[in-house]
Amino acid sequence: MPAAPTAPEVTTATPPGRPPLPTEWETTEPGPTDDQSQSHQTHADDGTATRRDEAAGRSADEADGTADRPDSDPAQTGRTGRPPAPPHAHDAEDTKDAGTTQTTGDTETTRGAADLPCALPTHGGAQLAEGIPTEGNYSRSTGTVRALTLMIDFPGTPGEGTARQRFAEFFPQTSQWFARSSYGRLDYRPDTPIRRWLRMPHPFASYGIERGSPYEPGYRRLLDDLVAAADERVDFSRYDLVNVLVTPNAGPPAAQTVLSVTFAGNDSAPRADGVRLANVSFVYSRQDDGTGTLHETGYRVLPHENNHSFGLPDLYTAAGAQHAGHWDLMSEDWGANNDVIGWHKWKLGWLSARQVACATKSPRATARPGTSRHTLSPLARPGGTKVVFLPVSPRGGYAMEARTREGNDAAVCQPGVLIYWVDVHKESGQGPVTVMDARRAAPLPRPGAPTRPSAPTTRTTTGNTPANRLSRLAPYRSGLRPWSAPISEPQSCPQLPNVHADLSDATFTPGQTFHDNRHGVRVSIAVTGHTRNGDYTIKITRRGSSN
Repeated sequence: MPAAPTAPEVTTATPPGRPPLPTEWETTEPGPTDDQSQSHQTHADDGTATRRDEAAGRSADEADGTADRPDSDPAQTGRTGRPPAPPHAHDAEDTKDAGTTQTTGDTETTRGAADLPCALPTHGGAQLAEGIPTEGNYSRSTGTVRALTLMIDFPGTPGEGTARQRFAEFFPQTSQWFARSSYGRLDYRPDTPIRRWLRMPHPFASYGIERGSPYEPGYRRLLDDLVAAADERVDFSRYDLVNVLVTPNAGPPAAQTVLSVTFAGNDSAPRADGVRLANVSFVYSRQDDGTGTLHETGYRVLPHENNHSFGLPDLYTAAGAQHAGHWDLMSEDWGANNDVIGWHKWKLGWLSARQVACATKSPRATARPGTSRHTLSPLARPGGTKVVFLPVSPRGGYAMEARTREGNDAAVCQPGVLIYWVDVHKESGQGPVTVMDARRAAPLPRPGAPTRPSAPTTRTTTGNTPANRLSRLAPYRSGLRPWSAPISEPQSCPQLPNVHADLSDATFTPGQTFHDNRHGVRVSIAVTGHTRNGDYTIKITRRGSSN
């Protein structure tokens, strides 16, 4: 059972720009003795202790908001077994349309953005889905998050380089990425109480780990062995999530196959020091594309995996990143830097209520004709309205945000207004977010394009019965699109290494209008201007039923 929600920590303080590396690293890297290797004590059957509030408590803004969904498949990736929540408080027909411009600024932090009337909750048993608020036994995503970080190697596969060097591949860059993306609302602190390679008792091959491996039995054995080897020197109850940085010479190169995986919201995980290790990320190899940028971009696999521990789904599918392109780290984490979409910042609690504008107050209000005007501040900057959301049905709606070349978005190809469809019924790896393309329909990813391989990399379990089978992912069919895309110029943006180019210039710029004549309502979203300070103005027009 997940712990009861607790009040969030203060989230307004900005974390330091460059967290220092741990001090007093050992100069030698000895492995454990044979006796130490055999010291195996698992806490998997200990059902008496409960996870302490600080380690598992969700923000008060992330209270229950789910509803039953009959077509849920508990065998798919994610977590089930949550109790159904009461109906959304704003599902009833609104008496007044909320079509006014949002004021800018970020001074209001007390009212939760998850309480906004246009927030769509996850339905039924959907796991690692896009619903707001986030439901499940995931880590906190605001305030101070303490990440236990362990570097491990194996008999016959000693650590490549030193443990400190492996740690430095990901820090302080990961902490800095989270600080920028969250506007200082997430103070991400990695801790390495064991500052040398932690030797596992068995060879890597004995765990049977490969792409798509389920939690049982290999990862369960590995985590049990890790707990046994580290328990005397680590107080697991101090941490919110766990990072396991595997020596890069264990397993195949990432360019051949990506093994990195996160087991998120895992109710079947073993316990250690009275807490359940429900959110654990394993990072293998190095995401080296051969362009000489590994030291700048190779760390990005870790924030991707940690975002699963915070409850975010994968946006890529079996076909690649054709749904969201390079606009979100959960779609592509190879190559040049990128941020996450504004919906994810809303979902993670990184935006206040003042920074999200509801074009209408509930999905049912979209059928009423009306016009609203909004000003979008670039997503990378603190303050201002970041997301405008137009709910179309209880299943989904359109989100709008301004993306520019700054912050974590330094590699943005074409600045402008990004418009995308969010489906709160779809789960991780099923394409829950679809970016609207401001030009002609894009082709499928080019053969050999450097996107994440085939299957989702997030695994969880269902109750006490492992259910870590891969999601059944329907093949992508380019003819099935939930929008009527306008005709515009062919792609003209330069192609960067390891960037899905087909959606790189998907943003809408002043003078362009997006139309949707489906979903039972005619919607037009026009980009009307670009101010001197970099904001974009948009107009949303709803013309009533299209039937």
